[in-house]
Amino acid sequence: MIARTEAPAQRLPEWQRQAAEAVRDPDTLWALLDLPPEGLPAARAAAETFGLRVPHPYLARMRRGDPDDPLLRQVLPLGAELTPAPPGFTTDPVGDGPARAETGLLQKYHGRALLLASGACAVHCRYCFRRHYPYAEAGAGRWEAALEAIAADPSLEEVILSGGDPLSLADHRLAELVAAIEAIPHIRRLRLHTRQPVVLPARVDDNLLEWLGRTRLSTVVVWHLNHAREMDAEVAAAAGRLREAGATLLNQAVLLAGVNDSVEAQANLAAASFDAGILPYYLHTLDRVAGAAHFESGVDTAALMEGLRRRLPGYLVPRLVREEAGGAYKTPLE
Repeated sequence: MIARTEAPAQRLPEWQRQAAEAVRDPDTLWALLDLPPEGLPAARAAAETFGLRVPHPYLARMRRGDPDDPLLRQVLPLGAELTPAPPGFTTDPVGDGPARAETGLLQKYHGRALLLASGACAVHCRYCFRRHYPYAEAGAGRWEAALEAIAADPSLEEVILSGGDPLSLADHRLAELVAAIEAIPHIRRLRLHTRQPVVLPARVDDNLLEWLGRTRLSTVVVWHLNHAREMDAEVAAAAGRLREAGATLLNQAVLLAGVNDSVEAQANLAAASFDAGILPYYLHTLDRVAGAAHFESGVDTAALMEGLRRRLPGYLVPRLVREEAGGAYKTPLE
């Protein structure tokens, strides 16, 4: 259903060069950010079980010498990841395994299906709910069976490209995939879940906008911003280019201890997102994945949301939700 072609020989796009040069070892991270040396041995051990990966454009927004920087905390390997998982924390907290419908396809909710476009990410977030996911076994990046299943189910109207991160793929491959999805008459919407424009704003280049701008599908790009300081001029410009290409931009954040679990942090995030044309959409409680228990916040979420409603107009208040294995939809928590 989808023909694989080779990309023309040419110089790597800037975003691919930046992705290739990402920091992948704790020693380099410690040296670049001048971090306290006592945390390095545990970071080395944690990075052995779940690799470190952080691009330099994202690294540049972090405060030197501050292990509690809210951006750094999201990518910093810690010894806490190696402690036995508390009750309720599992390797598949949202039930991806039982939801596999075909190779590379997850089907949880009526009317839409999630296609694992790639198992790769430009950044490794330490709270990632798929940090244990068997991408090779699940067929991430192999699309033929998934596309056949989508074509055979007329109840589907929307395809979600996820991963990993779908924007980790080269544009010629993404364009081929989207063309194959477009050829399925009952599909009306395309959704991309991505963190790439946050950590690598250069990813939103002319090649991406060219294929995105010509699709017949209504396109939604769901960002993953967790803190206002993740938004800088380059990230805002990337958002503007996506909007000009016709995409609707939404943000879904994760409530993370020591990162954004306060009214102040969430209000600032909502304002920074909206100023860039990205509408606050979901605020997820932590998916309880083994290795990430230290990110679970003890904040009173009812008080948090009450504080946001008092401070912000309604359209800037995200919906607080939890994803539960086997659920028919995200569970509202208010």
